[in-house]
Amino acid sequence: MDLLALAVAVPLLLLRASETSAHYYEMMGTCRMVCDPYTPKPGGATAMEVIQNMNGVEPQPPLAHGSRGEPGRPGKPGPRGPQGEPGPPGLRGPPGGRGDGKFAFPALTGAVGADNGEIDGVNTTTNSFRIAFYVGLKNPHEGYEVLKFDDVITNLGDHYDTSTGKFTCHVSGIYFFTYHVLMRGGDGTSMWADLCKNGQVRASAIAQDADQNYDYASNSAVLHLDSGDEIYVKLDGGKAHGGNNNKYSTFSGFILYPD
Repeated sequence: MDLLALAVAVPLLLLRASETSAHYYEMMGTCRMVCDPYTPKPGGATAMEVIQNMNGVEPQPPLAHGSRGEPGRPGKPGPRGPQGEPGPPGLRGPPGGRGDGKFAFPALTGAVGADNGEIDGVNTTTNSFRIAFYVGLKNPHEGYEVLKFDDVITNLGDHYDTSTGKFTCHVSGIYFFTYHVLMRGGDGTSMWADLCKNGQVRASAIAQDADQNYDYASNSAVLHLDSGDEIYVKLDGGKAHGGNNNKYSTFSGFILYPD
């Protein structure tokens, strides 16, 4: 009798345990399919496909990619950024061309001269003016007289005359002149020396004794001259020291820009 009861109970217990295990595994699979439907196993179907197959639904075909759309409109420019660091200095540029103004020392063509190519201080071989002089005073002068600088060192163009002590302009333009006259003192007197143009004073200088035996009177000027104008240095009282060949007293000038 006992054996009969065991024979009936054992199969029932085994059948019940099998149903419980199957139900457990079914619940675990359903939970995995529901909780993680988008994570496919390597080499297997996705959870969504498994659910569709269980419900008798045909799997959806894979989505097809469409053609690329047109590019969108450009966006608005952004705000201006901060100023950057200054760059290194560039390379030095090429020299500029020669100007065409008077201050560029234009080369002017003079009249046809003698065989040596010069007339009135114009060197026609180079088409440029060469006018300059530098003279010294050998003999002393005093009173009110034109200083005749008789020691000629430079006299381009021969526009300075030692017999008169005057420079005569032959080419109109802008000239520079300067003079230095040594006063011969010792008697308490003073000396005045003036740079004159056609008898009118254009620059003046004074040397005072002041318990000294010698003092200088110096000045300079930039003047416009027309042809025929005369420039010279004239004493306006006092005594000028000569100096033989030492050139203590000098007078010089040259052309800057011809008209």
